[in-house]
Amino acid sequence: MDAITMMQRIEMKFILTKDQLVAFKNALTGHMEVDRYGKTSIASIYYDTPDYYLIRTSLEKPIYKEKIRLRSYGLANDNHQVYLELKRKVEDFVYKRRISLNEDTAVSFLNKNSAMHNKDDQVSSELVYFRDHYQNLEPKIMVIYDRTSYAEVDGNIRLTIDEAPRYRTHDLNLHTNMEGELLLPPGSAILEIKVQQELPLWLVHILSENKIYKTSFSKVGTAYRLMANKQTYQQERRLAHELVVQHA
Repeated sequence: MDAITMMQRIEMKFILTKDQLVAFKNALTGHMEVDRYGKTSIASIYYDTPDYYLIRTSLEKPIYKEKIRLRSYGLANDNHQVYLELKRKVEDFVYKRRISLNEDTAVSFLNKNSAMHNKDDQVSSELVYFRDHYQNLEPKIMVIYDRTSYAEVDGNIRLTIDEAPRYRTHDLNLHTNMEGELLLPPGSAILEIKVQQELPLWLVHILSENKIYKTSFSKVGTAYRLMANKQTYQQERRLAHELVVQHA
């Protein structure tokens, strides 16, 4: 295991319509450039308790919330490093801890079938504590999207645009495929701006001119709601069918 990282930043999220997405990308010219990674498909498997405690708590919008996920940039394979991430949010501040390892090792750790290597370092200790504190963590929802990252030409602002955000609740691994059901209408995207302080005026003007407003949006939370609604609909159909059969 290696590449242990810790990040602290402010994250702002915006939902872009198809037209806003085109206008926003055009307006970035001269201010920001696509970074060296270009567009990358990212998949994250969110682990939770059997009753989805972490996701349900997050949807209540508490001041403090946390989640754990296993993330891959592109499909994972035997030689591909993935990231086990612990993400905490206090109001608008995001604190992320993550460590790189291979998928099998990460899954084995989360299933309590193996110990954490380098367990004495801070990040590994936090991951062990999180896993043992919540107990019985299991893969629940996979979120996938196609991300383009931008960096400011002469500054520290970074932003990402996630297109075709989607989810699935089957084949919860990082090596099968990048398919899933859409979280938003076709053509929509999620804009995330990551800053240490305030937004520059040129970016504020672009957002204002295109009527792009800050919002609260959780990919995994939205996936959970869609999944719950689908289950409720299926249950209602099943009950209605049973009533018809009983009175036939």
